[in-house]
Amino acid sequence: MNETISRNPLLSLVASMVMPGLGQLYTGQATKGLLLFLGLGATTPASAWLALHGPDSAMWLVMMVFVALALGLYLYAIVDAYRTAKRIGANYMPKEFNQPYVYITVFIIGYFFIFSGLLNYTRGHLVESFYIPSQSMLPTVFQGDFLFADKRVNCLGCKIQLQRGDLAILVSPNNRTALYIKRIIGLPGDEVRIKGTDIQVNGVSIRGAEVTDLGNQELNPLLTNHTAWRERSNKGGYNVIWQNDATREDASFTVPNGQVYVLGDNRNAAQDSRIFGTVPLVDIVGRAKQVWFSASRQSGIRWWRAGTLVDVNR
Repeated sequence: MNETISRNPLLSLVASMVMPGLGQLYTGQATKGLLLFLGLGATTPASAWLALHGPDSAMWLVMMVFVALALGLYLYAIVDAYRTAKRIGANYMPKEFNQPYVYITVFIIGYFFIFSGLLNYTRGHLVESFYIPSQSMLPTVFQGDFLFADKRVNCLGCKIQLQRGDLAILVSPNNRTALYIKRIIGLPGDEVRIKGTDIQVNGVSIRGAEVTDLGNQELNPLLTNHTAWRERSNKGGYNVIWQNDATREDASFTVPNGQVYVLGDNRNAAQDSRIFGTVPLVDIVGRAKQVWFSASRQSGIRWWRAGTLVDVNR
């Protein structure tokens, strides 16, 4: 005759905190635990896929909704496991899978293979978040911005091609463990010429009108000692700033095959292709799309930046 045993509510709670669904397995709800585990695991790639295939303006909102959904599922799994164990008390008839080695095996496979695999796939091939620590991309990207970047570039079968004007997330040529964010100015085979503050690509100037209002009280003080210009890209435009009293050197060259030429929008405060040369296409790991959070010590949280699109070629 089988004997009943007790289910410890605290142990059930801890198991669900370690991995959603594990607490349900402990209380005999294997199917429910599996559904919670798969549901939570699917939120990351599902949110990224929907964000990339929906309107660009809704990208950050879709991601935030799924973050809230994942958090809700996680909390539900914890509370449900605790309540179920408390309700069962000492009247639990153990199942065949209620063995320590089963819990350990499920945790190892679930966490290290499935969860990690889905997360790594999403970050490597769909969407990844990046923090911007510098001012090299002012006035487009602020120091303290958190950006979502589209990772569907430079991969076998990718339909998205890099364009002039794209904000590229790239591996630093001088430090392979660091990443930069820069503006793509020249594509393979392009002839790029820099003369003062004027940039020409294939003999055509991309500089437009001078900008006298950057549209933000945090940015406009820059115009005291900088001049802002509007530059054109394939489908849109963006603002850049040049320091008024800076020394400028003219340059002219052709971008080699398999390379791109990149510049920072804050032209005199950026390390870019004028210093480290062109960048191999294989070193571009993503294309910046949208700000989802922004903060600085001076300004605090910039609530108005949430949802700001930085992809001029959208």
